[in-house]
Amino acid sequence: MRPGDADSDAVARVRRPVIAARDRSGPERHPTRRLTPSVRRELGMRAAHSRMFQQDKVWSRYSNDKVDIAHTLARVIRTLDRSLPIDAAMTALSIGSSNEPQFRILESTFRGGLYLLDIEEAALDVVAERIERQGADRVVLVRGDYTRLLRDPAAARRFRASWLGGRRMTLVTLHHSLYYSPRSAWGPLFEGLYREILVQRARRQQGPAAAIHAVLMASGGDDPSTTTWLYNQFAGRFCGAHNDQDLGGFARDLARDRRLGGARVCSKSTRVDFFVDDFERFMGVVWMILLYPNVHHYTRAQMLEIIEHVYDRLWRRGVPLVQVQDHVVVYRGDGGEVLI
Repeated sequence: MRPGDADSDAVARVRRPVIAARDRSGPERHPTRRLTPSVRRELGMRAAHSRMFQQDKVWSRYSNDKVDIAHTLARVIRTLDRSLPIDAAMTALSIGSSNEPQFRILESTFRGGLYLLDIEEAALDVVAERIERQGADRVVLVRGDYTRLLRDPAAARRFRASWLGGRRMTLVTLHHSLYYSPRSAWGPLFEGLYREILVQRARRQQGPAAAIHAVLMASGGDDPSTTTWLYNQFAGRFCGAHNDQDLGGFARDLARDRRLGGARVCSKSTRVDFFVDDFERFMGVVWMILLYPNVHHYTRAQMLEIIEHVYDRLWRRGVPLVQVQDHVVVYRGDGGEVLI
């Protein structure tokens, strides 16, 4: 059957989604309804008590963050596939996995074993139900605090022995989980992951044997519609937080770190947009960005100020929340081309 054949019994049509063209002079705007002060404050305060994995689910559904991460993740996997034996049983460790939005990619690719590490039991319960329902018997759940379990090479060595069965990983992911670790702790953390968790390259192997993929919100910026500005403005003013979590700068430090012998460090920045016309869900994501209550605590008066700011400057005007985020990939092994 040829396309356009008048005698054909069936006609195949290609349907393309209609995507509104973005105004290059500013962010795309979304119409919203007005909320009374009492209603928006009630919704904003209620959102502050939602679970982190629920907030992350809203962020995943109404932003292009997970698609953005998946693009780079796929390029990392493609690089590893090219340099590893075709029958290699690849393994992966997802740190701070929450309910693992990249579950489909990781579970189907890393058939040698997928380990999900998170501190939030409710998030792991969601994954546990999915594992049982889908029979994903190669997935192992580990509940714990990665900042303690993987804080340095000695801790990473113990973690490998106790929780990974002594196995090394082809891939380690840190997707939006470095927020909960101070910048001063990143060096020992990455050294431990690189030396004690990643697979070691075989002799005469060309190309990398393993990789770490980290993603984090950019640490600087003066655009008030960005997640970075919100965090620096409110966590900085109310909690004295100084955002030194510059993943791009850390990548430059890693490239010069002799403790990571044979490493190749790549980095880039991308843009993510988020908007949902439900103010409670919008505020849930804002509280997640402001690291409430897991890291920072705000008084009621401070929380009400944050709610009013978000309502007046962003949600009511239909302005999306923008996140510029940094990607860093640390490949173990030189030779061959690598992607990020």
